[in-house]
Amino acid sequence: MKTEFICENCGYVASKWYGRCPQCGEWNCFSERESEVAVSVKTKKSRPNNSATTEKPKSARIKDISFNEKERTGTGIGEFDRVLGGGIVAGSVVLLSGEPGIGKSTLLLQICSQLGNHGKVLYITGEESSAQIKLRCRRLGVDNDNVFILSENNIDSIITEINTIAPEVVIIDSIQTMYDDNYPSSQGSVTQVRQCALRLIGKAKEDGVSMLLVGHVNKEGAIAGPKVLEHMVDAVLYFEGDKQHAYRIVRAEKNRYGSTNEIGVFEMGEEGLTEIEKPSEMLLSQRPKGVPGNCPVCVVEGSRPIIAEVQCLVTPTVYPTPRRMSSGIDYNRTALLLAVLEKRLGMKFSSQDVYVNVAAGMRLIEPACDAACAMAMISTYKNIPIPDDLIVFGEIGLAGECRSVSNTGQRINEAVRLGFKRIALPYHSIKSIKAVEGVNIIPLRGVFDLLKLLDE
Repeated sequence: MKTEFICENCGYVASKWYGRCPQCGEWNCFSERESEVAVSVKTKKSRPNNSATTEKPKSARIKDISFNEKERTGTGIGEFDRVLGGGIVAGSVVLLSGEPGIGKSTLLLQICSQLGNHGKVLYITGEESSAQIKLRCRRLGVDNDNVFILSENNIDSIITEINTIAPEVVIIDSIQTMYDDNYPSSQGSVTQVRQCALRLIGKAKEDGVSMLLVGHVNKEGAIAGPKVLEHMVDAVLYFEGDKQHAYRIVRAEKNRYGSTNEIGVFEMGEEGLTEIEKPSEMLLSQRPKGVPGNCPVCVVEGSRPIIAEVQCLVTPTVYPTPRRMSSGIDYNRTALLLAVLEKRLGMKFSSQDVYVNVAAGMRLIEPACDAACAMAMISTYKNIPIPDDLIVFGEIGLAGECRSVSNTGQRINEAVRLGFKRIALPYHSIKSIKAVEGVNIIPLRGVFDLLKLLDE
């Protein structure tokens, strides 16, 4: 029997065992398995040859292809539907990933009750027993005759059960616990994850069954597999948030049927996840007044503007190398802004420890938060509080200039709705907006204008 060795972290295949993977650099990650070539030959021999009776696929003109246009099925949770693009599309495969205990299973059980009103739902768990799922359903108030629970790991048994029940929606919790008897590798390996996912995706496309797959993450936060699953499915959703906080965020990283920038905001409680329709009020509810280093910013996630709070703390250090910490904002972006302020404004951050944080566990990836982050740094460096009615947004370049951002009108409307009277935005964006009564629009040409805002 021919054997080979595969890296459980990245899927690299080698003919001999390595202590360290040549591709990803991970240590002690190789496992032995039977060669896929030998397995495929064995599988072919065990299957009858029906090539004479099998109809070969034929191509067709695009105008001759017919399809049944089906509307999306709502899950009953508006924030989750927003991320999906309006609901679950028939025949689509959605991958939901997140850290253990973040709330993935809770969210999926909550949507089962609503989906059961539109047809049969099959919830397959490979980690818990049916009795354990029943206890959780009782706590969440899930009681629908069209919701079926199956505790199984074998993919052949799962496909058989899907054929028997013929559900409209199938939930797999989780894909890493499933296995195929045709492949000798262990559960959770790259081969098992790929082959089990392929069979489920094929079933979804063939019968029009919607699939929701739960994916585990590795210690780096990426989906275990590693990128195999993300390329195969139609949508990839990440469940973010700190388990020590009540707030959770579902973010779309890939979506063939909707926007990839939408987010859904939830709050974890005793009765499960509760959607937050107006996250801006939640994010600013505990904002301190009259404290240096706190600056609100308006970012656009998909089609919705959200106002978040950027916090910064600058303190002298006694060590030769100052410390830099960033939570919620890219670390390299923080280092860039510090270099710009030190070069253009002469602020000596090289002798200061700098800590940057986004309140409530939010993660900001839009360049529009640069100006607010720089404003918070200047405020805490000079120990001057930012006015409570001021909001700042804009992108900062290496020359210290403030560059324009998109969706300026939406950002201003959201800021006005929450009572901000002074809005500082890039100078080049002022031409495309209309004057708002009772609101002072402040143009920003560069970081010097940010400094002037504190002196006024």
